[in-house]
Amino acid sequence: MAAGAARLTQPERSAAFPPPPLDARPIDRNAWIAAFRTVRDETERRAAPLSPEDQQIQSMEDASPTKWHRAHTTWFFEQFLLREHLPGYAIYDERLHYLFNSYYVQAGPRQPRFMRGMITRPTAEETAAYRTHVDRAVTVWLRETPDAALERALPILEIGLYHEQQHQELMFTDILHAFAQNPLDPVYDAGWTMPMAQAGSGKAALERGITQIGHAGGGFAFDNESPRHDVLMLGGAIDRGLVTNRDWLAFMEDGGYARPELWLNEGWIWVQREGWAAPGYWQHDAEGWSMMSLAGRKAVDPSEPVTHVSYFEADAYARWAGRDLPTEAEWEIAAREGLIEDAFGLVWQWTRSAYGPYPGYRPVPGALGEYNGKFMSSQYVLRGSSVATPDGHARPGYRNFFYPHQRWQFTGLRLADARP
Repeated sequence: MAAGAARLTQPERSAAFPPPPLDARPIDRNAWIAAFRTVRDETERRAAPLSPEDQQIQSMEDASPTKWHRAHTTWFFEQFLLREHLPGYAIYDERLHYLFNSYYVQAGPRQPRFMRGMITRPTAEETAAYRTHVDRAVTVWLRETPDAALERALPILEIGLYHEQQHQELMFTDILHAFAQNPLDPVYDAGWTMPMAQAGSGKAALERGITQIGHAGGGFAFDNESPRHDVLMLGGAIDRGLVTNRDWLAFMEDGGYARPELWLNEGWIWVQREGWAAPGYWQHDAEGWSMMSLAGRKAVDPSEPVTHVSYFEADAYARWAGRDLPTEAEWEIAAREGLIEDAFGLVWQWTRSAYGPYPGYRPVPGALGEYNGKFMSSQYVLRGSSVATPDGHARPGYRNFFYPHQRWQFTGLRLADARP
């Protein structure tokens, strides 16, 4: 923990930011300013316990340095909001646009992803100055822009807020991965705990029939959550509770990681290549199984939901249990109807649904159309939210997605009955 940093425990997480509906009249400028400040402050709160050295580390290509997350989210507002919608705005430093663009090809060239950890300059302190400059400019824009112009650009501000919240979650998962590579088992926050799971047991019935999923209008949603459309539910059941560490230990004790008949071919290749024998961050010694957490290394708690498992592991576990993973439609209906416990706030839950476009999906025009649409291949959908997800970010229709081998996120699962 950096000198002078306050200890940040889970109950101290900030309240959800409350931006008003985009169709609200009159425009509540103060509410939008408050929402903007709440999100921006949360990023800095999450970075506060980290030293400049901590903020610089990039432990693998999939992860990014904390400093990069802080700068990239600032670039997003400067690139898509200020330079287009604040007359007379002068770019803080054009060189930063190359360093902190992520994957927006239409926005210009960028530093290769695997080289983000090599960006030692600007420093963490200089990054803070960049954030302060952009924060002031966005506040001026919110206060002084005429109503009509403000209304046209508020959707960009709103997506920017949700975008920054996504990076806030990545700040936790990426630093956890980095700390897990350090034999000193560094502590981000000694007070960090996984919230207690609810005592969900048994199954909830899923009725057969045609229903709808997707964004119904009203409130924010990313473009990949639309359009709302019909789906056929085949019936069956979904577990009310999540798969726990106790459940997973039984899978391991039954040789789950050594039985190729349980695994998809590509998953088995990953098991062999990476030597998987337990979930991510687990270690075994004379005292038993332990796992790396944001509070440092701790004993595995059998009652906690299993986390840091890949889709391949979730699929193998379901096959071992003689069960299935739910489809994303089944999960959404179950969450919307209150049939499952711990849908949100503990672990993202793998579904068996490949990440692709909903029927009739069209990406938004321009560079922001690259936000979700171009990643609709070779990935699987996760639903819910995790312990690292900022308050106010989760909703039943949210479609998260990762490649099936990835497990550095807080990813877990619940089971469903196989459909006929």
